[in-house]
Amino acid sequence: KTPMALLVKQLTVGMMGVCCYVVSCEATKQAAIIDPGGDEDRILDYCTRNDLQVTYIINTHGHPDHDCGNGRLKAATGAQIVLHGDDVTYFGDQRIKDYFSGLGLPASPPADLIVKDGDTITIGNEQLLVIHTPGHTPGGICLYSAPHCFTGDTLFVGAVGRTDFPGGSMQQMIDAIKNRLLTLPPETIVWPGHGYGGSQSTMAREAQSNPYLEL
Repeated sequence: KTPMALLVKQLTVGMMGVCCYVVSCEATKQAAIIDPGGDEDRILDYCTRNDLQVTYIINTHGHPDHDCGNGRLKAATGAQIVLHGDDVTYFGDQRIKDYFSGLGLPASPPADLIVKDGDTITIGNEQLLVIHTPGHTPGGICLYSAPHCFTGDTLFVGAVGRTDFPGGSMQQMIDAIKNRLLTLPPETIVWPGHGYGGSQSTMAREAQSNPYLEL
């Protein structure tokens, strides 16, 4: 019997070209949406056509370009919004809200499930491991389910996330990538939060060729 697997659908959405992912358990049809940054109708259409039951909306971090679809998708699916506790605190600060409100994107409802490093999010028979990778934002996370790793705006193909926004730290981010991500199996597929440089990679390739990770 063939083992069931986590199915991954990558959709580039919104005005900022965010890579949104619908990940689903093949056996149970349960699903999670990672970083819905717009184009909610397209995301919902994919879920409907594949008979998926969306139980979680997971944000790798709290920037509006990655969570502006949360409200509509939560209303449509009843799914729980998931965010790391450090980003719940950080993006709850009025000054930070004011700073990012300039993008003019819909604000997300509050998180329903607050996660920390090492937590697992269960999707049917599959699990996503929460890896805390601060640097782009204080509560940035990556999500790992072998062989897949959803790296948000921490690690791109041949690049890394910006750290010039409030709450950013290049040193923190590089440390997190080297100590938390590059220690995953080399064949791990990197699914980035934006397609700058390419829509997917592997940890081995990034360790070897990403100019930001040269020692």
